[in-house]
Amino acid sequence: MRLVKINLRLLYLYLFSFVGLLIVVIGSIRLVDLGLKVFVFKDADKFEYVAPARVDGEKQMVDVEEEKRRSEREWQRQRQREFTGSMSMIAVGLPLYLYHWKMIQKEHKREI
Repeated sequence: MRLVKINLRLLYLYLFSFVGLLIVVIGSIRLVDLGLKVFVFKDADKFEYVAPARVDGEKQMVDVEEEKRRSEREWQRQRQREFTGSMSMIAVGLPLYLYHWKMIQKEHKREI
């Protein structure tokens, strides 16, 4: 029966390697989700604009076309935020994972 020696350093390396991998996976999932919405299911999260009802006494008219353009610009900005967030997660998580996994490999080679 072989006893497993608990090494705090190795536990730390596995934990941070897992965290890095998890961040990469979540970022990749978000990126694939965004890609599917933009290129395959183009109407997946678009909303139709409905002009608000006029309140009696209100003289200001709502420009429906301007509201549609504003809504479209906000939709584009949201897509950009999703993309940059996903890429940031991958850019941070991938080096975190690779560094710690490489350290784990070195640790195992040193034990042999």
